Amino acid sequence: MRRNTRKRSKTTRRAIAALAATVLGAGGLVVANVYASAGESGSANTTKSSPQDRTNQAVAAGAATIDCPDVGAELRQVPDQARAEVDRELALLDQQVADAYQRLRNSAQAIRQDSNFANNAIMGPLKDKRTATIDRIAIAIGRTADRPQGLESLAACTVRATGNQAGNGEDGEDGEDGEDQNGQDQDPGNGQGEPAGGGQAGNGPVAADFVDITTVQPNANSPQQQQSASLGKFTTDCGVNANKLYNSDNIIVAPGVDNGAHHTHDYVGNQANDAFADNEDFAAGETTCQNQGDKSSYYWPVLRLQDGTKEFDADQPGGGAEGNAGKILTASQVTLEYAGNATSKVVAMPKFLRIITGDAKAFTNGTANANAAWSCTGFEDRQLTDKYPICPEDSSLVRTSKFQSCWDGQNIDSANHRDHVAFADPKTGACPNGFQAIPQLVQRLVYDVDAPSLNDNGRSSAFYAVDGFPEQMHKPITDHGDFVNAFDEQLMNTMVECINTGQECQ
Repeated sequence: MRRNTRKRSKTTRRAIAALAATVLGAGGLVVANVYASAGESGSANTTKSSPQDRTNQAVAAGAATIDCPDVGAELRQVPDQARAEVDRELALLDQQVADAYQRLRNSAQAIRQDSNFANNAIMGPLKDKRTATIDRIAIAIGRTADRPQGLESLAACTVRATGNQAGNGEDGEDGEDGEDQNGQDQDPGNGQGEPAGGGQAGNGPVAADFVDITTVQPNANSPQQQQSASLGKFTTDCGVNANKLYNSDNIIVAPGVDNGAHHTHDYVGNQANDAFADNEDFAAGETTCQNQGDKSSYYWPVLRLQDGTKEFDADQPGGGAEGNAGKILTASQVTLEYAGNATSKVVAMPKFLRIITGDAKAFTNGTANANAAWSCTGFEDRQLTDKYPICPEDSSLVRTSKFQSCWDGQNIDSANHRDHVAFADPKTGACPNGFQAIPQLVQRLVYDVDAPSLNDNGRSSAFYAVDGFPEQMHKPITDHGDFVNAFDEQLMNTMVECINTGQECQ
């Protein structure tokens, strides 16, 4: 009875949130962006090989994207009273960028005809829209705390070339005037009539995003273990998402917002996870974990094969409508292991602790929070961050996410969803001052997928790619993972004892 009531409650909350989103978006979710940095200061005499000219060509060819400062990453204090409003406004900023990117992609002809089109029709409206949204964020925080200063400087965005132009070189630097370094005309797409941006939906990936794993040098290192190290391991088995629980929500960064992720997630563990789940929902939710004391939620962006398959979300936000197209691949193995610390014992995680590892916007944000790790079975001493691996025959694709293993001892979340946790020092294994070691979640996903064909841009053997925000071009560096701790206290204590005494348990 309680479960049915809660389901109705969540349905009601979803309807209310949808109405609120409509009101917030009234006046139009105007798509816009900033082409100005690429072209507003240029002249007709600009050298063809200049960065400006290359960006202009990329925009016209559909091989450009929008780069906006990440406002959420800059927030350090959001009062509880303002959190829901701020989360909605941050989600609106993401929607504005997604819409602007779509407008940019659809305006190639207009941009070729009028070099000021992107500046006037896309750049200006986006900056105005972002300015108003950022101002509302500052006002919401300022009602009960010090109003944040300087956020208005984050309103302006830029247009940048993606490096997804076809050719033989990497990052689109292989030639000029539509020719590669061998003087051959470049294929403007992937050989299947797709835009220059590559991939089934025209926003990546491209051949330059892949590398043969056998050509990569071993690079995986671990800190030297100290005498006081906690050497045990605890494993929880929660399946591979055989239930096919998918949605494009993100309860951590966009609670209460439909399609807050703009890409589809796989879920294992807690089955109550969507944008409207709260801690009570997690506590009451069912779990796919064999040990029913683990009701944690483990979720990650799906991996897709760019093979033309029309999935259930082919025309939906978060799916094909935002450039996430193709067959969703289910991992053949999912390993969830909790490890210790190289220098100290670990303490229990607080219940409902939220952790995000990696950065879904790393292509435009930069590498500060990137934590992608791609490899192949038999080659896991070689980890890739900014390339997808081409695995040899009889080897499978591996995605590994190592979560932050140091906790500030107080908070289960923070304003930017990062400050309450930290990584241990990669050389010593020690936590930063003021942080204490907790069990480290190491999530390993294995996929049986054929190696893509690079010589024909994935035509004979399709590219694969991780789902992402549409403007992130399906770059491998954007891979990330999310975790909400819902272990019961007894099982969490068992885990800590197991790790601290050097045992291997499950």
